[in-house]
Amino acid sequence: MRITFHGAARTVTGSKHLIEVDGKRILLDCGMVQGKRSESREQNIKLPFDARSIDVLILSHAHIDHSGSIPNLVKSGFRGDIISTYATRDLCASMLLDSASIQERDAAFVNKHHQKRGEPLIEPIYTQEDATKSLGLFITQNYDRPRQIMPGVTLTFKDAGHMLGSAFVILDIEDKERGRDVRLVFSGDLGRKGIPIIRDPDVCDFADVLIMESTYGDHQHPPYEDDTKRMEQIIIDTYKRGGMVLIPAFAVGRTQQLIYTLNQLARGNDIPDMPVFVDSPLAIDVTSVYRLHPECYDDEIRAFVQSEVKGRVDPFGFDMLTYTRSAADSKKLNFLKEPAIIIAASGMMEAGRILHHLKNRIEDPRTTVLVVGYQAENTLGRRLVDKAPEVSIFGEKYQNNAHVEVMSGFSGHADKDGLIGWVDAMKKKPRQTFLVHGEEPPAFALAESLRSRYEMMTVDVPALHSSVEV
Repeated sequence: MRITFHGAARTVTGSKHLIEVDGKRILLDCGMVQGKRSESREQNIKLPFDARSIDVLILSHAHIDHSGSIPNLVKSGFRGDIISTYATRDLCASMLLDSASIQERDAAFVNKHHQKRGEPLIEPIYTQEDATKSLGLFITQNYDRPRQIMPGVTLTFKDAGHMLGSAFVILDIEDKERGRDVRLVFSGDLGRKGIPIIRDPDVCDFADVLIMESTYGDHQHPPYEDDTKRMEQIIIDTYKRGGMVLIPAFAVGRTQQLIYTLNQLARGNDIPDMPVFVDSPLAIDVTSVYRLHPECYDDEIRAFVQSEVKGRVDPFGFDMLTYTRSAADSKKLNFLKEPAIIIAASGMMEAGRILHHLKNRIEDPRTTVLVVGYQAENTLGRRLVDKAPEVSIFGEKYQNNAHVEVMSGFSGHADKDGLIGWVDAMKKKPRQTFLVHGEEPPAFALAESLRSRYEMMTVDVPALHSSVEV
């Protein structure tokens, strides 16, 4: 059995891992690479394998760095099943079409300039038609329901606790070439215990081969409750300055988490009476999907929904909250004079409406940019986190006069202790572990921690496109 790590190897985007066994080719995730636009475009256009040769795609969750290249996979000739949980498929229905729309708009923008200069025109990486076509290949499978997906291969999804519908993948494989049974486990993105809305990650009883994320492999998150109190204080301080709180947030997962937390703070009168805007059409669509899947909720949000004596409480709606879908309503936010909170995508500040809000507010020292998610290298978000005094937005330079606050307590990723604890819970430890979805420092730090903890375990941090026999 061979594994090739075609993405999210020593980096955190573009998750793609190819399993070859007994003449079959199983792809785990098919995500987009995110970062420098020129470099990521080239990597996303050309898939690192023949799409027609892939028998089945197993999708861990809907985030674009795990799902975003699916339309290109189908465009390139893939015709197999795309297997995911129910919630992941419903989220992808919105997210892949939104991603395709971005590809089309980006291509149109670039071509406008190319045409003026007489340069060759470019095509979008994929279109909305390609995204729609890919949705027809999805096959859904619920948690804890083992199913044979091809001769000698049984798939089980377990709740990864990372976002709505997220799963870690268990493949029980009859390796006929080697005459053995192998359990391969792919963690996808593992969540944290105790974060709101979704359940804590399930445990895995054993694995022979483990492919595990390492995003925060050298980092400890503060407790969620601590960062909730800190966010409360940041909002109060910004309100007193008369400024805006801009929160770049992933439309899926983080936005709903923030809405729920702000709902609780507003109900408890813990923050000033100031308007909250969710300025993201995709986030609005995704929040509707969240309402459709209460089977994924944890006990806390179930109790919150039932907390009123009469009727049900909407965890994703409250008096101070306004969802803005149209571009016209989004532009009106530029003229707000009173303090407000604006949540907008994208989470890494590389696209979307957050860029317009940053352009208009970042030079105002009353503004707070509240960073609540991971910022990959070479993104605008990382430059702000690194306190760059000047940043480029839409090709123009702006002075960074805003208060930039970073909070990792809202992260949907397990930290170092969470990842090690997840392996600790296995009754039988894997003989081989491969750490992916992490930049080199956290990945290698986690590898060393696991090696010192489990002497019999082989732990590797594979390079991009490297292959191993297991």
